[in-house]
Amino acid sequence: MAIKEIVADYPRPPGIEIITGPVSIVIQNEVITQDCEYIRVCETFHPPSIYIKPSAFTYGTLHQVSGRPSFCEWKGLATYWNLSQANGDSIRQHAGWSYEHPSDHYSALKAWVSVYPKLVDHCYLEGERVDAQPGQFYGGWITNRIQGPFKGDPNHPELI
Repeated sequence: MAIKEIVADYPRPPGIEIITGPVSIVIQNEVITQDCEYIRVCETFHPPSIYIKPSAFTYGTLHQVSGRPSFCEWKGLATYWNLSQANGDSIRQHAGWSYEHPSDHYSALKAWVSVYPKLVDHCYLEGERVDAQPGQFYGGWITNRIQGPFKGDPNHPELI
């Protein structure tokens, strides 16, 4: 049995780990990315955000979005991505983000893409289908080993 992780115990500023293990994302029954390595960013009261190297995405599934970026106090300016099937169908607006010029501490994230699980059909981590972090802003990946409460959960307004 996997050891449970309690997100209240995660660090602030966020911790970063490169993990060897399977990760995949599906849109309309098409696997748009699949790899055996990912980066996990863990921050207090958030399920981990998962980052995947852009070369792992099937050609034609990543589409950089122009416009105003957002700013993370730890990682820097975020670039946003639309995702789709390889043929361009089933576009998911602003479903991913990356840091093209992250702060020094998060330099390992440079250009790796994270995805909001709620904006694609399925995300899998270590063979387990993940649940999306609640709320409109957050992109955490919840597996059975991650224990909340989580930021964004309407049942825990003290964390919103």
